Amino acid sequence: MYDNKKIFILGMARSGYQVAKLLHKHGCEILITDMQEQDEEKVRELSNLGINLIITSEPENLLDDSFSYVVKNPGIKLDHKVCLKAKTLNILVINEVEVAYHYLPNNVKIIGITGSNGKTTTTTLTYEFLKEDNKPVHLGGNIGYPFSSLIESVKENDIIVLELSAQQLHDFDDFKVNVAVLTNLTEVHLDHFKTYEYYKETKKRIFRHQDENDVAVLNQNDLDTLNLTSDLKAKKLYFARTKHADAYIENNYIYYKNEKIINIDNIKIKGNHNYENIMAAIIAVKQFNVSNEAIVNVLETFTGVSHRLQFVKNVNGRDFYNDSKATNVKSTTIALSAFNKPTILLLGGLDRGHLFDGLLPYMKNVKKVICYGETKERILEFCNNNNIDCEKVDVLKEAVNLAYKNSVEGDVILLSPACASWDQYKKFEDRGDDFIDCVNRIGE
Repeated sequence: MYDNKKIFILGMARSGYQVAKLLHKHGCEILITDMQEQDEEKVRELSNLGINLIITSEPENLLDDSFSYVVKNPGIKLDHKVCLKAKTLNILVINEVEVAYHYLPNNVKIIGITGSNGKTTTTTLTYEFLKEDNKPVHLGGNIGYPFSSLIESVKENDIIVLELSAQQLHDFDDFKVNVAVLTNLTEVHLDHFKTYEYYKETKKRIFRHQDENDVAVLNQNDLDTLNLTSDLKAKKLYFARTKHADAYIENNYIYYKNEKIINIDNIKIKGNHNYENIMAAIIAVKQFNVSNEAIVNVLETFTGVSHRLQFVKNVNGRDFYNDSKATNVKSTTIALSAFNKPTILLLGGLDRGHLFDGLLPYMKNVKKVICYGETKERILEFCNNNNIDCEKVDVLKEAVNLAYKNSVEGDVILLSPACASWDQYKKFEDRGDDFIDCVNRIGE
């Protein structure tokens, strides 16, 4: 379909780099544009293949009707000047997921996972369940491995598990998944999609091209999901925290089709949101006859996706959890809901001016707050106004040490900052890694 065509790639990053190499193998003439300088080694590799990278703030000036397709990086907004110009030139704008799809071997099955929250955990669990059961499975998509980077290693009858963002779902044409998972819907990414309705309709595109032989995995507790998916052609399977669904929780056990799978006390990761992610993943892999034993083996050892309510370790009876990904109040409320033990909460980071009042209904198990970073003064004021025990420090290392000093056996010490990391770290991953390092150094 794309063989020997002239392709305009808008935005390099990982996906642009990988799809350029894939298209080059199929005889395409390729131009990549980006606004920022890129990794020298990758640029050199592409140059040796005859692929040009042009750094420019006005890439639309390079697009003309000699190009057959624009392949857009999913992080670039829909109203970018290149996209608008492509429309006037009748050039189709797609992404690397769409391109890679057309180069798959025969009879490959795709599990696509999307949703406002829980995508990465659900995707990772789905992959781990299949791998534990010795299925021929590959992992990719928004989780950090571009779909186009998998094509060389995928064989007939393999299974691919893809995390798909709304931005990726917007820019495809023929792409189809065999099992589509929608974890939930909330009002996010409105800077990209402008309205919640448009965002929801974009999420619904994961079910596009599905028929009665395909499966849609849906959250029965999510009203927006139920309303959005009422007219699907695919077979609908539901997960819920109560009975009367295909996967559900009853008497502290997760069930699938009335078959007991695992006691939730034996699951490493905690929280109702994670139990929903687990049930969604179970339904997805049961379409490929994965054994209960494989599922249990994973759940008894899986400590979570890095920086997402990740269990770090137990130190002298204290459980440390790294939830550095919690960069807003809503995410921190979800983390707090996961625990019914006395908790010391570490809050702080970049000051975006948002209020912390939304935490109050979830603070009943919080025995102490330790705040740090740019927001420490506002967090201290919030705590003092609401009679919450709070101390402030400057940096995360001090917060960890003070938390440990104020804890007793049986406590949870939770980093769930409710703030972005950019006051002291380049990204939330760096903050989470620092937290883990501080925990490992306790007592030194």
